[in-house]
Formats: sequence, C-alpha cells, structure tokens
Amino acid sequence: MAKESMKARERKREKMVAKYAKKRAALKEANDVEGLQKLPKNASPVRLHNRCQLSGRPRGYMRQFGISRINFREMALAGLIPGVKKASW
Repeated sequence: MAKESMKARERKREKMVAKYAKKRAALKEANDVEGLQKLPKNASPVRLHNRCQLSGRPRGYMRQFGISRINFREMALAGLIPGVKKASW
C-alpha cells in the first residue's frame, strides 16, 4: 500500500491539472513561454503518474484495467474480472 500522503499528492496534482487545462491550452496556442512558466509546476500533465486505484502502487500499472499487476492477478485468479482467465498451452 502506498502512503496516504502520496495518494493525496497525486489527487492534488490531478485537480490542479484540470484547473489550469484551459489556461495552459490558450498559452500554448499563443506560444507564450513565459506565461507557461508562471503556472504552477504541478499544473503540468506530465507530472501526473498513474497509480493503482486499489493499492496506490505506482509501478506495474495496467492502463486497461486501472490497477496494478499484483491486484490484477489476484482478481483474475479469483474470477472477479470478466473475460480474463489464466493462459494454458
């Protein structure tokens, strides 16, 4: 499990990116580099990092399901993810 402070920091970044999205797009269209630099660092979408919705784990994130590989495996083996079954050949 990730620390709650790390999860909270990521949520804060997501809110800030959403808040400044229109302003950032307008500044980019106007090629206003100085204006972009005056925006907060966390307003940049590049600073966002995908995290598992269940555990908050930042690595091994499966974008299609929104969870980490570890949680995916546990849920798939338990039959909680429809259409997913263990491979055998």
